[in-house]
Amino acid sequence: MKKAIFKILFLTLVIITPVSVMAEVSVNVNIPLPPPIIFPTPPEMVVIPETYVYAVPDVQEEIFFYNGWWWRTWEGRWYRSRYYDGDWVYFNHVPRFYSSIPLSWRDDYRHHRWRGQHWKHQRIPYSELQSNWRDWQKDRRWEKQNTWGVQGLQPRPQPQGPQPRPEKQKPEK
Repeated sequence: MKKAIFKILFLTLVIITPVSVMAEVSVNVNIPLPPPIIFPTPPEMVVIPETYVYAVPDVQEEIFFYNGWWWRTWEGRWYRSRYYDGDWVYFNHVPRFYSSIPLSWRDDYRHHRWRGQHWKHQRIPYSELQSNWRDWQKDRRWEKQNTWGVQGLQPRPQPQGPQPRPEKQKPEK
């Protein structure tokens, strides 16, 4: 009898008393943000020849502008922002554009050369880049305007659709 009363009392408490169970999972991965780079004025950039990637040549850090985003590396990681001077967010991959940037671009910039040719790079003010980069890319401005300022640079051929496969030579009899 005691067991029956205990069961009834227990079931009454369970049914009458609402029990809410909440499961909470929290995963924190702390990736430190890069320290700010203080610019006295908005930076001037240069366009990296044969790309539409713009680089800030006057700072030690690698800072690029491409397709509306500012990019920078810090401690082996990539960060991006809509602003050159802050609000950096960790980016989990190496950006695609980076594979087209030679590691020696700064040396080429300092020596005014590109692939062995004289490079008369044009410094682009921040405000001019911000207002025009989309149109420049769409209109292919740098190809049309003296091939990025590189004297004698021959544009690399771009494949136009599928290329025909060479025919196999038949053995001579």
